[in-house]
Amino acid sequence: MRQTFLAQLEELNNDVIKMGSILELSMNEMIGVLHDKDIERAKKIIDRDDEIDMLEQHIEKECINIIAKQQPLASDLRKITSIMKIITDIERIADQCADISEYIIKLNRYPQMDSPKSLDSMIEAMKKMVINTIDSFVEADVKKAKAVIEADDEVDNDFEKITEELSLIMQNKPELVPQCICYLMIIKYLERMADHATNIAEWITYIVTGNLTVG
Repeated sequence: MRQTFLAQLEELNNDVIKMGSILELSMNEMIGVLHDKDIERAKKIIDRDDEIDMLEQHIEKECINIIAKQQPLASDLRKITSIMKIITDIERIADQCADISEYIIKLNRYPQMDSPKSLDSMIEAMKKMVINTIDSFVEADVKKAKAVIEADDEVDNDFEKITEELSLIMQNKPELVPQCICYLMIIKYLERMADHATNIAEWITYIVTGNLTVG
């Protein structure tokens, strides 16, 4: 009975890693599209969101089945319930990749403007957080999870800088207001992606240590 349960738990673990891999692919493509404004690639990212939604539903059902049928021990139950929280945050990050892709498509309807100065820095910090979050789940690495949580401040700082820059542009160049609004939405989604990565890192810490600090 225990062997069957451990096999199910391992399959659950692998499904979460698969979901993380699909997310990483979408995120990297979204970042590429932000730079090259490739509309066809943006549409593919939006379409791929359904794949992650379906995987989230599958994992959630498996978690419920295991809890109902296997009566897991406290530490195992902690992992299963945390996975249900983690996949929700992964799905939301994927949603935000799709949302950003939609705003990239909108940006293409207007005359081109330069990207905000700190955008690349914000993207790089957010990307590192998401990748380290997935790695920390795979490796059950609390130190890596803690580094993700600490890195959120960097993303928040870039968000504030870009918001100020875009506000000044809108004041001085009213013709660029539509483009600036698109960028404001994009950086809001980037900031939310970092927040969800932080949530996942906190749940990973809970799985490993039993310490729940999630807000």
